[in-house]
Formats: sequence, structure tokens, C-alpha cells
Amino acid sequence: MFANVPSAVRSWPRSWRARSTFAKDGTLAVLLTLLAFVPTLSAISAQLGDLPGRPADALAVVLVLAQSAPLAVRRRRPAACLAVIGAAFAAHQALSYPPTFASIGLYLAVYAAGAHQARFRLGLAAAASAAYAALAVVLSSLGSPTRVQDFLAFYLALVVIWMAGAGMRRRQAEEAERRRLAADVAKAAERARIARELHDVVTHHVTAMVVQADAAQFVVGAAPDRAEAGLASIGDTGRRALTELRHLLGVLEATGESGAADDRTPAPGRIGDLVEQARASGQPVELSEYGEPRPQAVDVELAAYRVVQEALTNAMKHAAGRPTRVTVHHDPDRLAIEVASDGPAGAAPALPSGGRGLDGLRQRVRMLDGDLVAAGGPDGTFSVRAFIPTRSQA
Repeated sequence: MFANVPSAVRSWPRSWRARSTFAKDGTLAVLLTLLAFVPTLSAISAQLGDLPGRPADALAVVLVLAQSAPLAVRRRRPAACLAVIGAAFAAHQALSYPPTFASIGLYLAVYAAGAHQARFRLGLAAAASAAYAALAVVLSSLGSPTRVQDFLAFYLALVVIWMAGAGMRRRQAEEAERRRLAADVAKAAERARIARELHDVVTHHVTAMVVQADAAQFVVGAAPDRAEAGLASIGDTGRRALTELRHLLGVLEATGESGAADDRTPAPGRIGDLVEQARASGQPVELSEYGEPRPQAVDVELAAYRVVQEALTNAMKHAAGRPTRVTVHHDPDRLAIEVASDGPAGAAPALPSGGRGLDGLRQRVRMLDGDLVAAGGPDGTFSVRAFIPTRSQA
């Protein structure tokens, strides 16, 4: 479907998301950098060494920036972000510069690495752990009063933050997988729906054309007028088939064309058209309706139409020329449809064909919480009964 779309156009959503991510992370980096120079926030910091303080200088400013600015790429380059911020934090602690709010960037970098690092996750965790152990040794050699258990507690806090990021990564992956599976199910359902529509359209119209053509062969010499009417009916049937097929092909191609709603979704009121088409094919059909028809949801109307269409198709194929009765009950809470055709005298009980048409109808009706039964009678009759719960159109 996207074969003729330029690659630059197809990449717009992806590039837009990348720019949006960079903008959000960049905003976070700028905000943390500004807050790092607010003196009252210096008490909120990740302090580890507790070495005797030294006055801030130009290098201290650089280390502050190095602990906050890399957050601008925390999702795009989480490993690099953690490496730069971790090194700056270690140097800041070893050089015993005054505490700063920018050291909170270490927590954010660890979380980002757990949540967004796609490759070499174990290697990155091992390298970060080794670097932390080296920092603890350096701080201890410089005279840090921090105890071993305090170093361990700080490390465990970082592990918890990493695991929180990893948990978020798993949840995002599970959600993406769920969306993918849902999309696959939706595609399969749509393919099945279109296959049923194609079967219903092609089988019904082609069967009607075959029956009409066979009938015309027998009357072409004896009754030219009837033969001419039969040929005209074949042409009308073919045109209706082409119209419905064009709509279905439009759906397959996803062209978005808006065809006539009456042609695309036949309503129960058009069941009379099906009866007239069957009569034109030489099938004696009677239509009886009870109750007052009301507008229904499109899927209910289309299911009712397809039930009658498939049943009449089977009648024309298996009981050609035999009386057929179509009965529709418009009940307050459901549509009850029955299509029954007579069999030849002395015939064995008719049996369902088990073909794709009836199976597809059962699936369609069950999706609407309805039921469809096809059964033969002892006198060779065959009937299709469908009960479809109604959902009035708002």
C-alpha cells in the first residue's frame, strides 16, 4: 500500500517522535542545569564521599554541567549518558567539590540505562558496577568517612533504580507486543470478513446468472420475448455483481473511496430486491414480513441481507424451480429470518452442504450474538433459520 510513497514521507512519524523525545530530554537537561545553581537546592544531592570541602572553581562548573547536560540524550544514547554523568559524578566526589543538585542526574541516567539501553545491558551493568567499586576504593583511600555498608546501601539504591527502569522497559515491550497481536487479529478478522463478502457476492450473482442463462437456452426458440427478458436479467445481475465487487476491491486497496451506502451495505428493506432477482431467475419465491421494520445497526442489516442472499443461492442451486418461502419477523429485540425451499416429491431429507457459505454465515451471525440453523426436512425440504439480536441505529 505504501510502495509508491517516498521514503522521506514514510519516515516523518519516526523523525517527529525522535525530535519530540530529544525536545523533552533537552528540556529536562536544561531544567536540571538551572536548578543546579540554586544554592538552597544543594542540600538535595547524591552525596557519597563526605570529604573535606574545597571551594568551587571553573572545573567544578564543568563537572556540574557534565552531570546534567548529557540527560538531553538519555533515551537516544543511554549508555553514553550514564558513562559521562557517572565519570563527572565520580570526579566531583573525589575532588570534594561542594554538593550540587546536578548530582541527581546520576539517578536519572541509571534509570534511563535500565529503561532504554537495548544492547549489551549486562555488560553495561557490569562495567558500571566495576566503576562504582573503583570509586568506593578511591574515596576510601582519600580518607572518606563513609563506611562499607554505606557504600553498599548507595549501590543497592542504584540497583533498585536500574531495575525500575528495566521494569518499565518490560512493560513497554509487553504493551507493544499486545498492540501488535491486536493488530494481527484485526487484520485476520478483516481478511475473513472480506473473504465472506466476496463469497456471498460472487456465489449469489454467478449462480443467478447461470440459472438465468440455462433457462434462456430452453426458451430462445419457443418464446423469444422470455429469452430476451432472461438475457436482460443476466446483464442486470452481472452489473450488480461488478458494483459490489468494486466496493470490496476498494476496501482491499484502502483507497478510501466513499461509495453509495445503499449499495455497500444492503438493508433488510432490500431483501425484496433479492426476492425479485430470484424470481427473474425462474425461482418461485414468496416473501412474508411480520412486524414493523425499524432502522438497525449496519452489521445487523448486512447480516440479515446475507442470510437471505445465501439461502436463495442455495435454493437456486439445489432446488431450482421449487417453491421457496422467505419469512422475516421484525421483533422488538431481534430479527427472525427463515428461508425454506421445497424438495421434489419422495425425495430424501435434504442435508446442509457444509460449504463455506453457511459456515461464513454462522460466524457472521454468532459475532452478533445470534444463531443460525440449517436443516433438512423429511419431505426433502431445506430451511435456513437465523435469529439476530437487534441494535437500533441511533
